Amino acid sequence: MSTGDAAAPAPAGAVGNHAAVFAALGDATRLSLLMRLSRGDAQSISALAADTRLTRQAITKHLQVLEEVGLVGGAKIGREHRYGFRPEPLAHAMSCLRSVAAQWDDAIGRLQVFVGD
Repeated sequence: MSTGDAAAPAPAGAVGNHAAVFAALGDATRLSLLMRLSRGDAQSISALAADTRLTRQAITKHLQVLEEVGLVGGAKIGREHRYGFRPEPLAHAMSCLRSVAAQWDDAIGRLQVFVGD
């Protein structure tokens, strides 16, 4: 293993975008909403608030955060505003995590060579 195998650092803009996605996912309520939306069709705020202790206003605020980072998209259909899952930002964040994991794997491999394992 050579020391030049590690991936190049991500551009500053990409890091900021990934950080925003990770921050949005760092809230349990938002993560729960995203998981519910990822299972199927777009849902209304009322449907998302059903079976929870959250108000529609609270759900709306959480959805706005998810929408700002591109994880959900909303559309007005009749009188309802329906939100659906958008996987692209999550795929990019997963790519970032894979890059970090590869760097750690490379570092561990170099350490094993160094200690003679």
